[in-house]
Amino acid sequence: MKHIGVLTSGGDAPGMNAAIRAVVRKSVYHGLRVSGIRHGYAGLMAGEIEEMDLGSVADIIQRGGTKLYTARSPEFLTDQGQELGVAMLQKHDIDALVVIGGDGSFRGARALSHRGVRTIGVPGTIDNDLPCTDYTIGFDTAINTAIDAIDKIRDTATSHERTFVIEVMGRNAGDIAVISGLAGGAESILIPEAPYDMDQIIDKLERGVERGKRHSIILVAEGVGKGMKIGELIGQRTGWEVRVTVLGHLQRGGSPTAFDRALASRMGAMAVDLLIQGETSMMVGIKGKKMIATDIDAALDSMREVDLSIYELAGILSI
Repeated sequence: MKHIGVLTSGGDAPGMNAAIRAVVRKSVYHGLRVSGIRHGYAGLMAGEIEEMDLGSVADIIQRGGTKLYTARSPEFLTDQGQELGVAMLQKHDIDALVVIGGDGSFRGARALSHRGVRTIGVPGTIDNDLPCTDYTIGFDTAINTAIDAIDKIRDTATSHERTFVIEVMGRNAGDIAVISGLAGGAESILIPEAPYDMDQIIDKLERGVERGKRHSIILVAEGVGKGMKIGELIGQRTGWEVRVTVLGHLQRGGSPTAFDRALASRMGAMAVDLLIQGETSMMVGIKGKKMIATDIDAALDSMREVDLSIYELAGILSI
């Protein structure tokens, strides 16, 4: 192996640039050529491939987003699209590929692996919804962004003595809501992994008012439904004025935390090590403090589960 390619695909996540930097510099350290592929799989099919060196990744470790840009590509789901991707890698003499992204990106990596391309997946998604790793790149930054927003909204909620509903991202996973809800002191947290009872939520709000509480925060994971509808229902049931804030893509941006920078650097470097060792169709992950590698097939066939003990603790502490 002499030449490694790297791309980012799907939704961007803070720390992707740190992972790109690690892949490039670890490759150069081992005397390998490395090329960046712009705009994910769409850019791969279009041949948007440019060789990178040490200077290409200077001053990006602290930046959010992705230097290589990203895109979603329905065409790459087809046999024709995948064959075109393989042909482009061969045209540029790229022997192996590092894919930074979420489960959709990993499915693309698996497809390329089945077509003979050596691939390693690096989990980059704020949703933290991939199995076989405790954390994905971008999750820590996203929850800190959410907590900062919750703190600011609570100031307004206190001043106006109102109930606020805050909708956070996460697709079908409740990790962002659970951790930011616990850390932000939310009165109730709604996640797709656990049923919720609106009667119990209303009862908790009313008990709080009875003991003199003047404001509340209800955190809703987007996988549960629209925060606006939850807010309207609470308002109808209580007669209170309820405000709703949807944090949306605010959670994807910003400078990555120290944790995400270090995690991305370790994961990117390990991806190169695995390719040097002759591995393919593997996903990098972290368990505890230890870096691990898991077969992509096993990872994609597994289910990621939120830690419900943390969810239950948040409910106990918000009594």
